[in-house]
Amino acid sequence: MKLAILSCGPRSYSTRRLREAAVQRNHQVKVLNTLKFAIDLEKGEPDLYFRQKKLSQYDAVIPRIGASITYFGTAVVRQFEQMDVFCANTSAGISNSRDKLRSLQILSRHQIGIPQTTFVRDKKDVLPAIARVGGAPVIIKLLEGTQGIGVLLAETVKSAEAIIELLQSQKQNILIQKFVAESKGRDIRAFVVGDQVVAAMRRVAQGQEFRSNVHRGGVAEPVVLDEVYRETAVKAAQIMGLRIAGVDLLEGKTGPQVVEVNSSPGLEGIERCTQLDIAGSIIDYIAAQVNFPEIDLRQRLTVSRGYGVAEIHIPEGSNFIGKSISDSGLRDRDVIVLTLNRGTSVIPNPRSQRLLEPGDRLLCFGKLDLMRDLIPKKTKQKRKLPVQDLPALPATGRTFKDVDE
Repeated sequence: MKLAILSCGPRSYSTRRLREAAVQRNHQVKVLNTLKFAIDLEKGEPDLYFRQKKLSQYDAVIPRIGASITYFGTAVVRQFEQMDVFCANTSAGISNSRDKLRSLQILSRHQIGIPQTTFVRDKKDVLPAIARVGGAPVIIKLLEGTQGIGVLLAETVKSAEAIIELLQSQKQNILIQKFVAESKGRDIRAFVVGDQVVAAMRRVAQGQEFRSNVHRGGVAEPVVLDEVYRETAVKAAQIMGLRIAGVDLLEGKTGPQVVEVNSSPGLEGIERCTQLDIAGSIIDYIAAQVNFPEIDLRQRLTVSRGYGVAEIHIPEGSNFIGKSISDSGLRDRDVIVLTLNRGTSVIPNPRSQRLLEPGDRLLCFGKLDLMRDLIPKKTKQKRKLPVQDLPALPATGRTFKDVDE
């Protein structure tokens, strides 16, 4: 395998370890400075130049894209993708994970634990937002930051207001996040490679520091995660579109809470803590995947006129309930079921005899016109307002119980 490591820090621990692991396994490997690429675009021939010379053919790429060069770095990775070179992490996955707000928005749609979070711009929205996440103390985070930089703990509502006002005056976008008291000063870093957690460590802050990052002086200890924590970490990485990720989890009362998914996780802290060859696991995984690259369905399937991918929900009262996939008549309509989502479980390539249940979600490929008729119409959702916010009826003084969104 001919492998490229995209990195602006060839002497960094992570880059050196990945290179060493590849050489030990008799792979050809080069470290290429991400900023030295030029992207050439031409009809049917996406190409790359490196240091003014046309880039030779590579089998796989490991992107180590720093936060300061996210835009250009993801453009380079995207070009490798268009050239059908296997990328350990996709450009979309890197972009998704780099923005804290975007990553939490994506995770919030799924059955994955995350700390209650709010994002506001108007000064008048700050106090209600703090109240909605449970009041002080709260965590205040810059949207982009690494190694614990840009993460603040506000002990009181007044201090939170002052911090937010200061940051917003400096044109900084910030998140207000619920403070998970039981996890104060500690978190878990799960290192995901493919669909496995290959290593995990618990980081514990020292002294008065509430941030547990090793770069902030935190002490790390190896930990064996139970199935719930392992599944949460793997799902979070997959939802982000990452094959290699460092998933940071808080140990909440209700279970794991994902606070961040890192697309370029450092190897030094976790390898020294666990004494595991994580770099080797990454290289082995890539070598096994090179000949079976994932396809970007959005680009490939939309080229097939009239065909595409859609998600079909099975609501209560559906005619599909109790029927097997084969008896549902979907295949007769030129619709193929790719995956079945049931609760928190994802069943890939479900068997034709599997019975359908209320709440199932089927990811299908087929004729869009035929699938469109199978997708139930959206209904208006109703939400309960807090008692103090319920509007009074003019004549009686009673309150509405439900208010349409």
